[in-house]
Amino acid sequence: MRFVSRLQWLCLFLSVLFVSVPLQAQDEVFAGSSQGRERIRIAAADFKPVGADPQTPVLKAAFDATLYGDLANAGIFDLVSKSMVPSEKPGSPQEIHIGSWSAAPASAQMVAFGALASQNGRLVVYGWLFDAQNPQGSQVLAKQYNEVSSQDSARSVAHRFADEIIARLGGLAGIAETKIYFVSSRSGTKEIWAMDYDGQNQHPITHLGAISLSPRISPDGTRLAFASMGKQGWAIRMYSLELNRMVAFPDGATGSNNISPAWAADGSRVAFSSNRSGDPEIWVSDANGGSAHRVTRFVGPDIAPTWNPRSNAQIAWVSGRTGLPQIYTMDADGANVQRLTDGGYAVSPSWSPNGQFLTFSWNRKYGPGAPGGYDIYVMDIASKRWLQLTHGAGSNDYPSWAPDGRHIVFERAVGGHAEIWTMLADGTGQHQLTFSGNNFMPNWSWK
Repeated sequence: MRFVSRLQWLCLFLSVLFVSVPLQAQDEVFAGSSQGRERIRIAAADFKPVGADPQTPVLKAAFDATLYGDLANAGIFDLVSKSMVPSEKPGSPQEIHIGSWSAAPASAQMVAFGALASQNGRLVVYGWLFDAQNPQGSQVLAKQYNEVSSQDSARSVAHRFADEIIARLGGLAGIAETKIYFVSSRSGTKEIWAMDYDGQNQHPITHLGAISLSPRISPDGTRLAFASMGKQGWAIRMYSLELNRMVAFPDGATGSNNISPAWAADGSRVAFSSNRSGDPEIWVSDANGGSAHRVTRFVGPDIAPTWNPRSNAQIAWVSGRTGLPQIYTMDADGANVQRLTDGGYAVSPSWSPNGQFLTFSWNRKYGPGAPGGYDIYVMDIASKRWLQLTHGAGSNDYPSWAPDGRHIVFERAVGGHAEIWTMLADGTGQHQLTFSGNNFMPNWSWK
């Protein structure tokens, strides 16, 4: 017996109506976080202010807080608490007393330090990373930055320096310069917004005065695809971040509903769900909306496609062909269909950057009177083993991978109020990013 009709399920996909309670994990799945690795113990000194420019203290405070937060969020470090670091502010390699940093209570293995000045409208930053295990200290990294003087620049430079450190010590690209796109109702209607990966610099992208959902940023970061409600129904819309305006994207016959766009990893194609042929099916077009062709051909709604970014030849999506929605994968031409989830109510898949994992929202015990709720899971595609990441803290949905494969952003609704959260890919380090209005459907940029 089906708990909801296909039409009801499609409506549910476009709303947030979930309640959550704890579930139990099946198997432990390593999903790209630092789980199982020894973390590097790193200290971040407050940078030394240089010069008498009145802007310097403000810019230094923004820089110091951002750098510390970036290293704390990286997922590969044991960051030394500010209360345990020496009081000195070394501004150059000649000024650091490395023994003070390697000794208890700091016991740092690595130290990031430097100097910052605002001079003639320019922000100048010198940053170093030293190996504190060497008695004299040894230089691991040295960087210099020169930008227009502003708090945004101070934060941007801190992000870049943090990413340099993460790349050098972790062997992977950092995410401090990435963006998160999401839906927010704080302006009165559901518009598309953007923010820095750490929740700073939140601002609207669209001002359509209509319901807009499911933002998806292109791999090169130049265009934003999303679904928006208009007079003729739901349509795929396209916003150019280079031109700062909407651009054309024809997506089917008048009166059809078109939702849940997704970019191929090379930016050449867009997959989406459309009911132009009667039933909601997965369609694929070129990046400009042309050459659209139908991929799925089953009775029951097919929605929420996501491309395998590693192969660019597979699509995961949600299908109701057997009743309740489940997660499936297929080749990009519709062949080789495989079902991944084994019951319950599974929606909102997102593919990991390495193509090995899917994260999604799953109510494994869905049904009238049944215990359970919507939590975020990660599944290894090859083995179909899964790991539950959230446990009963509200209703959790719309997960999206960061490009480093170590972080996931998602939506959490508590008491009908939705906010954006992030966590490491093993479920640890959960923290909230938005605090104003209702915020939904986050999407992490590709780089």
